[in-house]
Amino acid sequence: MTQPFRKGQRYDSAVWCGVKLELLEDRIEASSPEKLYALSSAVHPGGFSYASRIVNWKVPLSYQCDDPVRDIIRQCEEWGHDPANTIGLITAAKLTHASIAEHKGDKFNLLCCTTVGTRNAARAGLPRSTFSAYSPGTINTILLIDGQMSESAMVNAIITATEAKTAALQHLGIVEKESGNAATGTTTDAIVIAVGQAASWNAVHAYAGAATTIGCAIGEMVYQTVLESTRTQHED
Repeated sequence: MTQPFRKGQRYDSAVWCGVKLELLEDRIEASSPEKLYALSSAVHPGGFSYASRIVNWKVPLSYQCDDPVRDIIRQCEEWGHDPANTIGLITAAKLTHASIAEHKGDKFNLLCCTTVGTRNAARAGLPRSTFSAYSPGTINTILLIDGQMSESAMVNAIITATEAKTAALQHLGIVEKESGNAATGTTTDAIVIAVGQAASWNAVHAYAGAATTIGCAIGEMVYQTVLESTRTQHED
């Protein structure tokens, strides 16, 4: 694990040539020289899409998210990025405290980047007022995978990553303020999994649960990055 943006503005992947992350004035940009096949719960575009850039945009705590899709598209245009080729996330967490972990695995390489803000920590499964559910905070996770995966494995990977995130929060004792119960996440968490799908790997991962090599690695990287970013979120 590492938090490179506490001292610098750029991180070059050690496991995937050409993939980099940059800390800019109001965002972290993850980019790849080729388009990646992605599945995400991102504000824009969400679902399955192709993209070569993923942007984690920092907004103030006072941000009014009346139309976040419009806001992300407008920001992409201001940054000079094609919205059709960009996945956009929104957060109020400290970008400088993003945690990054990498792994060279069995027919895949993996990079995980997580930013954490837990002021709106919540426990899924409990009733709450949805009016207050959209306050900024957010755990945003970006998973970049150099390998081949089926669509069902990508969905499976999001399940595994979410379980690992929740396990990390419970390990740290993060609770929902209203109930005092252990938090499973925040009310606005988002995740992106973007896969190179290069045929040269000659191996398509069909599953990504915790019993698989790729799923185990995803769980470990998410768990470790959530731990690091959460522990340090209140540090300078």
